[in-house]
Amino acid sequence: MALEFSPEARKRFAGIVGRYPKKEAAMLPVLYLAQAEFGYLGTDAIEYVAKIMGVSTARVYGVVTFYTMLNMKPIGRHHIQVCRTLPCALAGAEKITALIKAKLGIDAGETTSDGKFSLLEVECLASCGTGPMMQVNEDYHENLTEERVTEILQSLK
Repeated sequence: MALEFSPEARKRFAGIVGRYPKKEAAMLPVLYLAQAEFGYLGTDAIEYVAKIMGVSTARVYGVVTFYTMLNMKPIGRHHIQVCRTLPCALAGAEKITALIKAKLGIDAGETTSDGKFSLLEVECLASCGTGPMMQVNEDYHENLTEERVTEILQSLK
């Protein structure tokens, strides 16, 4: 099935592209729009964005695979991203990730069978002084302990 933006999304697309001197410069905000519209950026969505942006599918794929906030497959209702860069790693991020994996029964890059949770290990989330930390959807959770992570997961169920 060929994807297409809804009339509202097409209007937003025109507004986004109109803010940039070159259409391709709008790639990232257009990808955010497509992800919001389609839920994730699968092959059909990537091909559609390439078509409307006038660039190759490979160009769009390169952008999508570079940014961890762009998802190529469906994610859970609660998308958990654990920072794994050095400051968080030194503060115990591996222990936090291991706990989440054990509690949810999934590995990094997976989604629970009920679609409630997905887990991803990511690079810096720009909260280096408060690690270990994770982002759940749009919310940051910092200075994490195993007890705090357990509380957070329980509150999301």
